Amino acid sequence: MPGAGLFRIAIPVLASLLAGCNPFSDARPMMDEYVERVARVLDVDPELSDIDSASQLPRRRDRVLTIPDLEMGMLDFLSLYGCELQQVVGQKNSVMGRVMQPLNHLRYEIRFIEAARECLPEIEDEDLSEELVDAIESKLESLPIAIWNATWGVEEVEKLFTLAKGDYPVSPEGNPVSDLARDIGRLNATVSRLLSNDLSVSLEFAGAVQQRWQAEHRAGQLINSALLLTARLQDGTEILRQRTEGRPLCLNGKPNNQSDILQNMFFSVYIGEVQPYMSELARARTRLIVPFEQLAKMQIETMPESFRPWYQRHLTQDSQSSLWHQLDVAMMNHTRAWQDLLEQCGLRPGA
Repeated sequence: MPGAGLFRIAIPVLASLLAGCNPFSDARPMMDEYVERVARVLDVDPELSDIDSASQLPRRRDRVLTIPDLEMGMLDFLSLYGCELQQVVGQKNSVMGRVMQPLNHLRYEIRFIEAARECLPEIEDEDLSEELVDAIESKLESLPIAIWNATWGVEEVEKLFTLAKGDYPVSPEGNPVSDLARDIGRLNATVSRLLSNDLSVSLEFAGAVQQRWQAEHRAGQLINSALLLTARLQDGTEILRQRTEGRPLCLNGKPNNQSDILQNMFFSVYIGEVQPYMSELARARTRLIVPFEQLAKMQIETMPESFRPWYQRHLTQDSQSSLWHQLDVAMMNHTRAWQDLLEQCGLRPGA
């Protein structure tokens, strides 16, 4: 029948439209709807506060640090016949070597140190040997800079932390941060060893990690959602406290029709919709944001001053300026506000 095809087309279109009308399918309308429902049940005018803004990563030119150049002359290197160091330095001074990306530059610094160490026993000239020892020590001292540039100085990390891709999804399929979490765990272990001057680690996996950063936006989405939750939970807390401290919801601690409606809304919306999202956000935060805090914290001595305010605000978990600390406080206060109000009616959860 001709109409059957149209019917089959209409069903998914209608389903899509209905999903679009569901305020609980996306984070922002869900949290706005939650605050408005709390206010409506309690006969309080809802006020949706402004959501604090996050900051993009500092510009790359402010994140990338300069690696000191060696003062060894090329004439000295040309005398190192038979050493792999000749080839390593030659590649660095090629046209491609002068514009190498931070990750490749880190690989070069490691290869230089290893090749120079292998070359030392073959050098008979005492002055040149001392100069090469100094070069190795210099490269080891500047290695943390190369590590910083290869982690926080790359363009790909900007994509991962971009704020332009909205909020973290509600009820995501699978585990959206599983690959990223595995990546950052492996990267942290590698950076830790490199900072301990263990140069035997492989960086072969790092390129694929940074490619994944470029394709994913989860860290920025988590930051956006943390700020959204903080603002709306604070809004909800203010509404709950207005009733707790003002006109009693229940007289003599006895439930009534309004308290029953509020309790139903508490379980159906807050427990049924909002809390699962908060839990999902908490899991992703633990698996992704916390390891990135560790990546930065390991390199705190190398971290440029221009990066520190962003680090304190967006990555640290317990500093006063941390958006994650502010989220924790907002969640704690909101839970207490619910307990205090429901307790007026003998309906405190867990009582």
